[in-house]
Amino acid sequence: MDQGDRTLLSSSFGAAAVAYAEHRPDYARTAVRWALKSAPGLRVLDLGAGTGKLTAALVALGADVVAVEPDPAMLTELRRALPGVRALPGSAEAIPLPDGAVDAVLAGNALHWFDMAVAGPEMARVLAPGGVLAGLWNVMDDGVEWVAGLARVSGSAAIGPRDTPTGWRAETAGMHLPGTGTAALFGSPEQAEFPHGQRRTADSLVATLATRAGMLVMPEPEREATLGRIRAYLASRPETADAEFTLPMQTCVLRARRS
Repeated sequence: MDQGDRTLLSSSFGAAAVAYAEHRPDYARTAVRWALKSAPGLRVLDLGAGTGKLTAALVALGADVVAVEPDPAMLTELRRALPGVRALPGSAEAIPLPDGAVDAVLAGNALHWFDMAVAGPEMARVLAPGGVLAGLWNVMDDGVEWVAGLARVSGSAAIGPRDTPTGWRAETAGMHLPGTGTAALFGSPEQAEFPHGQRRTADSLVATLATRAGMLVMPEPEREATLGRIRAYLASRPETADAEFTLPMQTCVLRARRS
């Protein structure tokens, strides 16, 4: 993905900030704990924090959190949901914190939007020695047959290459964090996956998929046609046709330590 496409897609969420806050899933607590396991302390930056889905999980685990988010509408939703959290405007490429201010930098469904040539040194700058950088992604478990069918029907704009476990592993395996000169900023990354799930109805799952970046930038006729196919598929499946169900998911984590 070139920088122009990345900017277009990453800037699309603000228009759907309220729906994003309502429908996007939280993160498996076991995954968040693993992300922080080797951090030297619990001063945590949630970078690209969105509406605060990961921020809330960090607060629940007792972390001292500062959230940074570039989109004003997303930041408004975060502040409304978590008024006690320090929440600042800013980006991964220009983090509004001093050097060594945090023990961990976490990014929930956001690390792939960053310009790592600039953001890598910025994240390293705000980390204390031995600090941890971790990206977390909620993905759909397409090892479950009906979820695999949903992925086929939905298309890559709704369920993309990082949105299933196998695709996530492949997409992030090469996400090596940059060095400065000959000195690497971070050590070798580790990957791990943790079971997760989200209670949904067919309508709320359609609403969730409608908040994906590829869907938000899609021309309206194509978007409605795609959502219509998804609705029809969910109505045809006994697992999802009636009442609530649990959407099988995993929270996947890519973790690296500051050199």
